[in-house]
Amino acid sequence: MTHIVLYLLAFLVAFLLLVTVHEFGHFWVARRLGFKVLRFSVGFGNPLWKYVHPEGHEYWICPIPVGGYVKMADEREGPVAPEDLPRSFTRRPHWQRLLVLLAGPGFNILFAVLVLTGLMYAGGITLVRPVLGTIDPHSIAGQAGLKSGDEVVAINSHPVSAQTDVEMDLLDAISSGRSVIRVRVREPAGALRTAQLAVPSAAERLRLTEPDLMGTGLGLQFYEPPLPALISQVQPNEPAARAGLAPGDRILAVDGQRVDNLPELQKLVQAHAGQPITIRYRRDGGIRNVQLTPSVELIGGQRVGAIGIEVDAGSAPPYPPSMVRHINLSLPVAFAEANVKAWDVTALQARMVWRMLIDRVSIKNLGGPVRIAEYAGDAASEGLTTFLSFLVLLSLVLGFMNLLPIPMLDGGQILFQTIEWLKGSPLSERVQLVSQQLGIALLFLLMGVALFNDLSQFG
Repeated sequence: MTHIVLYLLAFLVAFLLLVTVHEFGHFWVARRLGFKVLRFSVGFGNPLWKYVHPEGHEYWICPIPVGGYVKMADEREGPVAPEDLPRSFTRRPHWQRLLVLLAGPGFNILFAVLVLTGLMYAGGITLVRPVLGTIDPHSIAGQAGLKSGDEVVAINSHPVSAQTDVEMDLLDAISSGRSVIRVRVREPAGALRTAQLAVPSAAERLRLTEPDLMGTGLGLQFYEPPLPALISQVQPNEPAARAGLAPGDRILAVDGQRVDNLPELQKLVQAHAGQPITIRYRRDGGIRNVQLTPSVELIGGQRVGAIGIEVDAGSAPPYPPSMVRHINLSLPVAFAEANVKAWDVTALQARMVWRMLIDRVSIKNLGGPVRIAEYAGDAASEGLTTFLSFLVLLSLVLGFMNLLPIPMLDGGQILFQTIEWLKGSPLSERVQLVSQQLGIALLFLLMGVALFNDLSQFG
């Protein structure tokens, strides 16, 4: 219940903050350009709080927290007082109308850049070297010759210096339609070589773009400091529970073989499916022994042992100093880096949306309010810095999505105003009506797919 409340509060804070930033962009630019602004509302419905500015426009806070709006004098929506006609939206020059429409997405992007600048200036940039961990020799990565300890230095000739760079570039490459991805690596001894990840099937490339499937599908994973064999949870009615093991127990050995971390424990347990083993563990400073028989599970057609325990990922030791590079930035450099990052993310979004339309990126990547709330709650639980980083990404997504040429979004209105400007006269009411109806239908379709994807994760 506590998690649900946290997720809901984090979602509302993030959503309302970014919607307010978006609508304030329209509001601020419209007022600076002389448009007649009637109302700036956060939320929908009758106002819970209202303030009338001496210049005549109103500020509202409303109870339905699903968005916001800026209302301007507009002859298309109702009568406009004669003295306000010159300031009506439809009477202003087209270039000014376009600036007002662009201001909402623009303020979202600007917000993201400023917050990211602050994060980079205050905390610098921490880069984790893209050194590979255990590679299954039968996987795509293994068959390409990639090995544990190799450090990725380029994807399709594009240099990379951190794990996040590799993840973004692999997604870009796998969705580009290429059947072979060139991965340049540096071996532990320093030699450079190029491996080729071959994914000839278009259907398989599409599947690999589904959320959280690319790394496992390619068989490519980064080195992670091994988790200690410290039990955080014991599953009921499993061998560990029946033997009396409990959260907080630290496993030291299996059948006399020393265990220093979780991978070593997993290897020994999986090798003894259905066979009795003796586990030595530490509890409350004392050393104890217990005998149990791992249950049998089938993974990839192989019989492996399992004892039904979980280990807290938060107990992982830090990366060794050789794996991490930290860079402190001056304010101008942080601002420049934030702009580059915002552009890279926005450009990648554009490519992913287009490739989704041409069936190169899985539509399962569309997420709705449930998934956003989950991400927001997880980010909030990890602290202010992580939550602010989440706001940066969500603000860039909101800014970009509103620029799509869908009639009910800013991008659709920008398209209409541009056509009207070039045409020299407004579009017919029938064209506008049909376009709006199609826009509403498309938005409902996208929302339906996103909600279906959200609910499918609980299936």
